[in-house]
Amino acid sequence: MFEWLDRTKPDVVCLQETKCPDDQFPALALQGVGYQCVYHGEKSYNGVAILSKTGPTRVRAAMCDEVADPQARVIAVDIGQLRVYSIYAPNGQAVGSSAYQYKLNWYQRLRACLAKDKPDLIVCGDFNVAPEDIDVYDPQLWHGAIMCSDDERAAFQHLCEIGLRDTFRIHYQGTGHFTWWDYRMLAFPKNRGLRIDAVLATESLAKKCTGAGIDREMRKGHDPSDHAPIWAEFDL
Repeated sequence: MFEWLDRTKPDVVCLQETKCPDDQFPALALQGVGYQCVYHGEKSYNGVAILSKTGPTRVRAAMCDEVADPQARVIAVDIGQLRVYSIYAPNGQAVGSSAYQYKLNWYQRLRACLAKDKPDLIVCGDFNVAPEDIDVYDPQLWHGAIMCSDDERAAFQHLCEIGLRDTFRIHYQGTGHFTWWDYRMLAFPKNRGLRIDAVLATESLAKKCTGAGIDREMRKGHDPSDHAPIWAEFDL
């Protein structure tokens, strides 16, 4: 990650699935390369963080509701005039399971929180939903499966209806653009992936989005993540 930060020099970075408790997060090392950090983690699972060159304020490491939820999946901060969220949506495991229902409820809770927040929002993360068939390498194979089911897609769309735009789709309309590939069956070399990660922005910010993309190179090399970083640029 440090090589990537040095090469790309982003102003803000949102991380998901950090899989470490807060006392093990490498905050000092990241401060050493110019980033202030806020993080919310748990041992072995989940975990979210935001790195910023500008000091983050008004930190909230949870949803805005009063629901007790031990899963570390949301963190939000103010960076200047922006409200930035890093989110790691539940996978759901299998359609119809209790984990699947938790995922749908989680989306409802997130929507309610975002709807109450500041007008200038950026929501980054692993949404664990491929929004449309063009976000799937083989829509027929994945039809109705986890991350592609009708209810999950409806939950994602309902989230966006509060006024969020998918910044990637501002700049790219075709298929073949993915952010996640299974480790098995040579999925990455064959580009058999899903686009389940996104940078969402409210309309006022979406109008200032000058570029977006997927850094496929980070999916290569030794022991990579099964996700590639996504990015968006704004002329603020």
